[in-house]
Amino acid sequence: MFRKYFNTVVIALLLFATSVIGLSCSQQKKETQKFNLIEATISDVHEAMQSGNLTARQLVEAYIKRIKYYDQSTRLNSIVVINPNALKEADKLDKEFRRTGKLLPLQGIPIIVKDNYDTKGLQTSGGSLALKGADPSEDAYQVKKLKEAGAIVLAKSNMAEWAFSNVVTVSSIAGITRNPYDLTRVPAGSSGGTAAAVAANLGLIGVGTDTGNSIRGPASFNSLVGFRSTMGLTSRAGIIPLQLRNDIGGPLGRTVEDAVKILQVIAGYDPADPITKLSVGKVPKNYTQFLIKDGLKGARIGVLRRYIDTKTIDPEVKKLTLQAIRDLKRLGAEIVDPFDIPDYKKLTKNIWRNVFQYDLNNYLASQGKNVPYKTLREIYESGLYLPASEAAIVNALKHNIPPEKRVPPALDLYHTDRNIAFRNAVIKAMDKYKLDAIIYPTWSNQPRKVGDMKSPDGDNSQILSPQTGFPAITVPMGFTSLNLPTGLTFVGKLFSEPELIKFAYSYEQGTKHRHPPKKFPKLR
Repeated sequence: MFRKYFNTVVIALLLFATSVIGLSCSQQKKETQKFNLIEATISDVHEAMQSGNLTARQLVEAYIKRIKYYDQSTRLNSIVVINPNALKEADKLDKEFRRTGKLLPLQGIPIIVKDNYDTKGLQTSGGSLALKGADPSEDAYQVKKLKEAGAIVLAKSNMAEWAFSNVVTVSSIAGITRNPYDLTRVPAGSSGGTAAAVAANLGLIGVGTDTGNSIRGPASFNSLVGFRSTMGLTSRAGIIPLQLRNDIGGPLGRTVEDAVKILQVIAGYDPADPITKLSVGKVPKNYTQFLIKDGLKGARIGVLRRYIDTKTIDPEVKKLTLQAIRDLKRLGAEIVDPFDIPDYKKLTKNIWRNVFQYDLNNYLASQGKNVPYKTLREIYESGLYLPASEAAIVNALKHNIPPEKRVPPALDLYHTDRNIAFRNAVIKAMDKYKLDAIIYPTWSNQPRKVGDMKSPDGDNSQILSPQTGFPAITVPMGFTSLNLPTGLTFVGKLFSEPELIKFAYSYEQGTKHRHPPKKFPKLR
């Protein structure tokens, strides 16, 4: 009798426990479904992970689902290849988190990587059919640091072939990428694939490269934050070069905070890129300490009128820029308007130097058997490139004298007389007005229609930062009547990232301009 009673009780308890466990699992699944990755930040993801409502696997699965659903069906065409090992890497991170209970700085964060960053075991083509199937034996330095911080390479993004174009993102390996806010328009170049994917919430954040405007331009046209750091703060090792003396790799994100968290991980000395030795002693322990909402109070900001008072500026972009200036005043900045750099045109005449052939050949040589062609000449003879790229390749082939033997030499920004003179002139002008930063509209015009190569492009960023080595950050500045994004650029002196972060974050938080493109809503 007792045994029968005991068995009945045990069975009842087991049934109760099973129902509770089932309820718990159901509740957990319900909570997981509540997580909305649209406009999700790194902090949002980590809070959900810590509360048990999200895993890296679930996040990666959700982004892959969005890429497969949206990227081709809308003709956005931002992605070249999805990382086949992304879920495996997510599982590994989830297992480690369950074991330690600790999150790495970028734990489980899916990142879109421009296709000129070396990624071990994942094709790196530079947007060219000539490098189709190229399989680097190791990661680019920045990719390595991102992975060490817990990030997951989600996918490689489309780019302008060889990063040749600042205005359009089209490659021989993947075709043309479109702007998620208006699919009839361009996302700018050359990091347009990264920018379009991040803007459309196909990845949480991304990295691109900037030779003249190729991080900041796409960021502006896609309502993102784009960060070009001081020359020497971040390593270029393992990135296919365009003009190494001007190239910078850096983040494109939906918020200043997320971009800063990427910068924190990739900044610092790398022996493989000697110029980064300049960063020693100049990298703060944590850049996020400069995310200050009232960071503009007392800042002296100069308005570079030469990029505003032009005949070709779009009236709506000018209107938004003037509103941005008023917003900066409202947020506590002291505005110096107008501001200019004496002898600007004289100092910047012929300041660009074409070292593409030399730099690319060095990169290809470093890859050994991992790439099918060893020189730019071989690539030219292969014919595996866009017809639009031929003129740039032919021009680069004419520059066959090593940079150090040219007259005058084409050395890095810190050892070339013309760059030194221009940088000193900018510093002198800023010091005269005691400026902390300079501002201007990142583009003076709205994104062009796909196929339009004649309308004014309005690119304002090719000279000031790339030819001085100064850092620059672009932040969403609002939308035109056509719902097309615009951006405001802040430029500071060498290694002034802490100040620029304060200014950009304060402006972002005080205006809240960004909103996602309507064509890419949450999947049901």
